[in-house]
Amino acid sequence: MIELGHLAAFLALAASLAQGVLGLMGARALAGRAALVAFGVMSLSFLTLVVAFARSDFSLALVANNSHTLKPMLYKIAGTWGNHEGSMALWCLVTLGFGGAGALWMRTGRDVFEARTLGVQGWLATGALSYLLFASSPYLRLDPAPLQGAGLNPILQDPALAFHPPMLYLGYVGFSFVFALAAAGLMEARIDRVWAREARRWALAAFVPLTIGIALGSYWAYYELGWGGWWFWDPVENASLMPWLIGAALLHSVAVTEKRGNFAAWTALLAVLAFLFSVMGAFLVRSGVLTSVHAFAVDPKRGMVLLTGLVVYGTFALGLFALRAPKLEGGKPWQMLSREGALAVNNVVLVVAALTVLLGTLFPLMAEAAGRTISVGEPYFRLTFVPMLAALLAILPVVQVWSWGKADLSMLWKWAAGGVALVAVFLALGVGLWDIPLGAAFGLALGVWLLFGSVGELRRRAVTWGRVFRMPLRVWGMTLAHIGLGVFVIGAVVETTQRYEATLALPAGGSGTVAGWNITLKDVHAIEGPNWYADKADITARRGSAKAEMAPTKRYYPAARMPTTETAIHKTGTGDLYVALGDRRDVDGETRWVFRVYFNPLIDFVYLGVLLMGLGAFFSLLPVRRKPA
Repeated sequence: MIELGHLAAFLALAASLAQGVLGLMGARALAGRAALVAFGVMSLSFLTLVVAFARSDFSLALVANNSHTLKPMLYKIAGTWGNHEGSMALWCLVTLGFGGAGALWMRTGRDVFEARTLGVQGWLATGALSYLLFASSPYLRLDPAPLQGAGLNPILQDPALAFHPPMLYLGYVGFSFVFALAAAGLMEARIDRVWAREARRWALAAFVPLTIGIALGSYWAYYELGWGGWWFWDPVENASLMPWLIGAALLHSVAVTEKRGNFAAWTALLAVLAFLFSVMGAFLVRSGVLTSVHAFAVDPKRGMVLLTGLVVYGTFALGLFALRAPKLEGGKPWQMLSREGALAVNNVVLVVAALTVLLGTLFPLMAEAAGRTISVGEPYFRLTFVPMLAALLAILPVVQVWSWGKADLSMLWKWAAGGVALVAVFLALGVGLWDIPLGAAFGLALGVWLLFGSVGELRRRAVTWGRVFRMPLRVWGMTLAHIGLGVFVIGAVVETTQRYEATLALPAGGSGTVAGWNITLKDVHAIEGPNWYADKADITARRGSAKAEMAPTKRYYPAARMPTTETAIHKTGTGDLYVALGDRRDVDGETRWVFRVYFNPLIDFVYLGVLLMGLGAFFSLLPVRRKPA
């Protein structure tokens, strides 16, 4: 079966090559058929890998290195992509999947343009498959086959991590098709409203799963790693955030191109950059240049191949942009104080924010190359990234009511007065009732400001409250996404500034107090799972009449020779009581267990906000039902 899968991958390479050649020749129908064939045979190839993992076929090196007979079936299957080679097979499958979807659903009425789009996508797939087959093959055999496998990395044996990589790849690789659309449009020097309408659909199709994938990764890190927080500015987290920021800028820019015909060159450039940042993320994760709990492999040789691909793709696209961008037609005239001007500022801030994250991620590498050791952590991002985004979000409710071409500024003073009043209210509450920091007061005001602005904009578009629920899905999508931003800001500000943490060293029967909760350790005993054993703590937490039974554990996986932390989380309605079990210590002849205990207020608002942003983008993606004439 593995030989069949290996052969199918080579057939997919041949079909992708045909797709690339036929597409650039302008043969729309033939390129489309080649795209569908390539996706079909690659699906067969990937399925053989899944079956090999499900059957624990240790004659396949990939299975032997990343699976174990005692693993639950979900993690056996997830092991297919929970490693470098398998994840790149998934990358190829998704690349070909977008090519096949484009062949079926791309309908612009421009056959040559569509053919060229499929052609560029075919060449992208050819590059990915060549890397898979010649530099990172998942089809290598072992002879003799071992009786048992090494097992999947224990920290990846989690439901969220089973679905996190596929979601991320749908986002990363989804931008490849937007890249292909941009390249085809630049070849014709025709980035217009028809192009923008098509590009917007595919950009949303990438943005939605990327958003969900980032949220899944963040939530996994929150409850699995025992660190107590939801975002650590880890280099691999940053690698997924950067294309998300560029994608957000692209969605706002393409709206201007679709509505007014403006920003054509800039929108095409963002479409190119979104995919290049995705490829760069793959390079950072897989080259070994960065150290991270999320990183797949430490292999400089394969990293250099990925870097070469990034340089080739970037040189082609940016060179084409340099040649064709001056020939693109402009749109309607506009002034800086207009919706176009506001969206231009939006784009600049988001791109600069992405570059700021890039600098913070790569600066330690540059310092190391110069013989110095420098770490860049949360303080850098708080001082650079956060103020830029805060300023952008502060003006959002104001500028979204501005007209195209030229804004009416007669109501600006009312907006300014409302914003100042809102900040004053939270400052007064902070000083008098809540005793929160000055920055937190501004942050809460910003979150509420975004909520009021989003609902107000929906009401303005509907004219009357009775028409609100009859507004188009695209308007609802924008509203939900902006409401999600507000909810996220409130959750992030409260959780970050009001988080309480403490370390307790408790004997059996001992107690400690954290954030008003009395934590009592009843006992710690050993348990066993299918492929692990663990120490499990039985804890009772009380605050007033509220009571919770919690059971944090510390697992050990013999096959991988690696421990993991399984936290216990009790949701109170206002936040999470979060307990992680540490090491055992002997103090004056008494056995004590160390616990890290956190109270994270409004942490669910962080994930609810991201979910609303993803849901809003999904609503915007849904087709609009047009009434018959």
